[in-house]
Amino acid sequence: MLNLAAASSGAVDPVYWSDLGMSPYLFEIGSFQLRYYSLAYLIGVMFAYWHTSKALKTPGAPMAQRHADDLFFYCTLGVILGGRLGYAAFYTGGDTGIPSAFTDFSGEGLISWKLLRMWDGGMSFHGGLVGVVVAILFVTLRNKLNFLRVCDYIAPSVPMGMLLGRLANFNNGELWGRVSDVPWAMVFPDPRAGEIARHPSQLYQAGLEGLLLLVILLLLFWKTRARFRPGLLVGVFTIGMGCARFFNEFFREPDEQLADLVVQTGLSMGQWLSVPLILTGLIVVIYAMTRKDVGTGAGARAA
Repeated sequence: MLNLAAASSGAVDPVYWSDLGMSPYLFEIGSFQLRYYSLAYLIGVMFAYWHTSKALKTPGAPMAQRHADDLFFYCTLGVILGGRLGYAAFYTGGDTGIPSAFTDFSGEGLISWKLLRMWDGGMSFHGGLVGVVVAILFVTLRNKLNFLRVCDYIAPSVPMGMLLGRLANFNNGELWGRVSDVPWAMVFPDPRAGEIARHPSQLYQAGLEGLLLLVILLLLFWKTRARFRPGLLVGVFTIGMGCARFFNEFFREPDEQLADLVVQTGLSMGQWLSVPLILTGLIVVIYAMTRKDVGTGAGARAA
């Protein structure tokens, strides 16, 4: 039916996701599947650890390798716990039509509390970001490190995780975009998406929130003295991520349980959560630009 309608209107036939030959997992052994989404998390964390460790070898680094080792553990924990708690807080309960994951014990199997059933889906980027900030704050306070400078050394590697995560979403055929007739529009296999061509918004997010922001931050870190202005890199990251997410939400299909929010306010939950990100980033960048370059003396590496 879709092809007949397209032919009668002279429109270009959409791309069918199912024709791309993709699978949500790399390989399968019995009941075990190594899923690309899990690999995205793993590779993203490994890249962040590698890049941060490499950055610490530069003059004026704000912490030692042992601090990076602690951050590796606590930030990973923060991503998982923050992402799950953020999803439960922002995307379940209230007017969403979905029982709050904090109080829903209706799940099947050995674990019946929905909050713990992460394999059923449901992670929030904004919640994960809060979890990472809390983890960094914990490590910096415990070791008496400069919070903003530590954030500056971590921020450049974070978009890699966003890039890989959104590519994994596309590979899974999930989190599709809004209905569209652009030449690259795709029909996704999930029955909830319908036989309707949509924006491949996962790729838009991978490009803007991931690749573009990654290139900008790496260039700022390695080719300029931005890392010597406490807060500048993390401020640029925060503004860039907030703006990219706000823009991409115009192409991404709103979460079904929060569709009424878009109708009532004109903005999705992702956009509302991105507004404080952008404002916070602006404040941090202004703060950083009004402070002196700390150079290599004041930012000497911790022992």
